[in-house]
This record gives sequence, structure tokens and C-alpha cells, in this order.
Amino acid sequence: MFVAAGCALAAGILAPAALAAAPSITYPAQPGPGAGRHLVFLTGDEEYRGEEGLPMLAKILSQRHGFKCTVLFALDPDGTINPDNNASVPGAEILQEADGIVMALRFRQWPDSAMRKFAEAVERGVPIVALRTSTHAFRFPANHPGSYKHFNDFGRKVLGENWVSHWGANRRGATRGVIEPNRENDPVLRGVTGIFGDSGVYETHPVPDARILVRGQVLKGMSPSDPPDTEQRKVRKADGVEQGINEPMMPVAWMRLNHNANGTTNRVFCTTMGAATDLANEGLRRLVVNAVLFAFDVEIPAQTDVRYVDPYEPSPYAFKGYRRGLTPADHALGRKLPPGAPPPADGKRKP
Repeated sequence: MFVAAGCALAAGILAPAALAAAPSITYPAQPGPGAGRHLVFLTGDEEYRGEEGLPMLAKILSQRHGFKCTVLFALDPDGTINPDNNASVPGAEILQEADGIVMALRFRQWPDSAMRKFAEAVERGVPIVALRTSTHAFRFPANHPGSYKHFNDFGRKVLGENWVSHWGANRRGATRGVIEPNRENDPVLRGVTGIFGDSGVYETHPVPDARILVRGQVLKGMSPSDPPDTEQRKVRKADGVEQGINEPMMPVAWMRLNHNANGTTNRVFCTTMGAATDLANEGLRRLVVNAVLFAFDVEIPAQTDVRYVDPYEPSPYAFKGYRRGLTPADHALGRKLPPGAPPPADGKRKP
């Protein structure tokens, strides 16, 4: 049902009421190397505007690379997108059809019915491309009635790292991506240059089998031309050791193989960059799209096409900073995302 609605939605042939009722959006595959394989995009983070960044990536992967792409959102009962609703993921049954998952989640508490579909997709061995807060995609409290509390450790066990700590400060020190020495010829990095994001570096210590691709250089300011921070020292939360903030730089992108108990294997790409504003950077977009292509054994060209399909003007990252009153239909092909209603006047931004 959701796929049919999404396809008609993308073609612009549904009545407004039907558009508003659709709990997800699907972009049909154009001809391309993805060959119609189905990517399911999971949005749901309170701060970094994954509900804006992932639909943009889904448009690129569907229209320029041949993947069928369905985007799921956290919704309020009236059908409007609310990433703060951490138990909501309508349409999760589409995960049964997923050939791959692209995710930007943070501290979700999905019901068992949705978690079961997600767990089954992982166990099938589908490729997983995970952005920013997906290292801490789920957080079920001890008294939660669900059966998936072990997914609180999904980041470390599957992606290769959990949440550890903030390393570079958001809004004070931006991130320059520095390619790991001797990884320059890795196919996932083909054509990738000038990686920059305005979100801060996370402390990360990926599992030993992770193939580190990019490290994050903490800058002294918020401009790509700012120099690296050579003065600040921090104590690593992981082991209590003090170091210069860039000595060494923290990993911000890596790949690994996750081997499931049933014998299947997920090709995993994880980056702790990936705020919607980060994805305005061509180098980071190319890295993410290359990772999807690599996960499906698709030949990566010298310069993967990551041009926007529709205008993209992402909101600054902030808690309570999402665009109010929008529905999945507002992400339709051929549309620029409306500004939405402003946040409440008493909304407070967390650090």
C-alpha cells in the first residue's frame, strides 16, 4: 500500500487529501546501476534534521543511480512529521522488502512490531549505511515493555561504535574530513575531496575490524578555511586519557562487515558526520552515495553524480528545530521543502 501511494505521490497524481494521508514517500527508480533495488531510509533524530537530509539523498539515489527509495518518518497522529516522537515509525512493514537500509536515527523507542521488522532486515544481511546519531539509534529504558532492549548496543555490535561523547563542540568547531593514510585508493573514496561539516566531531573508537576511511579534524571555527585546533586538550571518555584534540583525530567514517549468528553478513558503512547541513557538502554526499554503491557491488565512477534533484536548503541543526506542519508529501519530487511553521516561542535549544 505504501509503495503504491508513494509512487503515485512522486508522479504528482494524487489528490491533496490522499497526499497528506501517506505515511511515507517512495521515489521510483530511474534507469541506473541500482537496477531498482529497494533502499529504505529511516529518519528520526531530534537534532540533526535527518528528516530533511535523507529525503534529499533518496532523491539522488533514485533519480541518478537507479534505486527505488522509500523514506519513513516519525509522525504525529495528524500525519505531520515530528522527529521528537521517538516511538513513531509508521510503515515499518516496508522493511520486509528492503534490499538495503540508510538510517539517521537517535534514541528511538519503537514498538516491538517495528523493531521486529528492523531486526529481520538486519538478520537478512542487507547493507546498512548509517549517519551521525545512528551510533545511538535506540535507547530503551530498563522499564520499557518491549523485547528489544539489546538493541541499545546496536551501534557497537553492528555499526562498530556506540555513542561515547562530543569531541569537537557543536557550533564552535566545525569538522574537516581528512582521508586516512593509505586509504586514498579505496573505491568508497573515489572522487571524494573537500569533506566538511558544521557539526562537531564525536569521540569514537571503532571496533578493531573496522576499516577507517576518514578522520575528523576539529577546526578553530565554523568555516572550511579555519585552521585546525592545535591548543585544546580533552580527556577521552572511553579510557580517561588526555590528548590534544587532533592528536590523533577521531575516526568519522569507516566500513566493516557485520557477521550475524545465522550466517548472513551486512556490509556496513558508518559516519558520525551527516547533519542535514553537513550533507550540503559535495564531498560528504559523494562519500555516502559511494558507500551505497559499494555495498551493492556497483562499480563506483571516477566522479559519482551527487547533484541535487530538487533545491536543498537544510535547516540548521538544533533540538526542537524541525519544520512544523510538514508531511511526507512535502518531500515529493519536483518540490522545494516548505519552511513550515516556526518552533514555539518558548522552545529551548539544548547543547
